[in-house]
Amino acid sequence: MNKSELNGSPHNMQQNYQDAMAMVRKFGKPDLFLTFTCNPSWFEVLNCMEGVQRPEDRPDIIIRVFNMKLKELLEDICKHGIFGTVLTYIYVIEFQKRGLPHAHILLTLDSESKIRTKDDIDKFVSAELPDPCTDLRLFQIVAKCMVHVEL
Repeated sequence: MNKSELNGSPHNMQQNYQDAMAMVRKFGKPDLFLTFTCNPSWFEVLNCMEGVQRPEDRPDIIIRVFNMKLKELLEDICKHGIFGTVLTYIYVIEFQKRGLPHAHILLTLDSESKIRTKDDIDKFVSAELPDPCTDLRLFQIVAKCMVHVEL
């Protein structure tokens, strides 16, 4: 086994840092920073619970579903170009104190896809909650899936 294969080892951390810096040298500074957090209320997680089990009783299911959804997200971003053309990306997965995984993702976009104005941002993302008066169904879906904030 190679020293750099031991995740979290000093050699592995140095190798990952060098890889990231080589990407910056070749493609430039990243354009987007995304955080993707596991939601223990995802249908795929809850559907695997047996009896009185809770998501925190099944870290194996949590990790498996998180990895599947992360893979789908990266496919949407890189192959389907939801933010434009991605030149390169790098991510790291960490675990919160309560045991849930989350990923920090850096994306470098090609020059045509770079975000330069507020209108460019509005094209892709809206951080506002849907209005419950005009779109109750969408508001309920978003509210149900929120992990960090109570409405």
